[in-house]
Amino acid sequence: MKNVILYALIFSLLFNVFQYINSTKILEAKDKEVVKVKDRLKISRDSVATLANANYFALESDQDAQEYFYSNGLDYQKIAIKVKEDLITLNENKNGNKLVPYEPIDGKPFLINTSKVLNHRWIIAEFSSGEFWGQILIKYFVSEGKPTEFETVETVLYEKQTKE
Repeated sequence: MKNVILYALIFSLLFNVFQYINSTKILEAKDKEVVKVKDRLKISRDSVATLANANYFALESDQDAQEYFYSNGLDYQKIAIKVKEDLITLNENKNGNKLVPYEPIDGKPFLINTSKVLNHRWIIAEFSSGEFWGQILIKYFVSEGKPTEFETVETVLYEKQTKE
């Protein structure tokens, strides 16, 4: 009987040591995992903050510009879509978009590729002819029932990149 009790005591001691070592390893692994998740969460929060700052100049985040449209009985989301469509419609001219003040180069007209409505008055857009490209700042005016009026404020044309 003494041997059985002695074996049971040794077995329970070994079992407890095994459980302690195993739980310590599991706890350390979970701690490492928590640290990794916290690091990823910090990186994600920083990315979200960067994106929020990057979208600072946008009609969607400019309460004053939105209020300007609402006070005139207009929906800013519909206006943004209409303005972009009207801007792209100007690309249908065979000499290129009339807002881009550059003549076609090698027969390739300058067309507006993409644009962003900054607020209730300005748009920034990127244009190109295939080889040359640039950016343009446009002032726009919206009137109900009329096409959008555009006025070029400033443009930048980048030099053609040469391969070295």
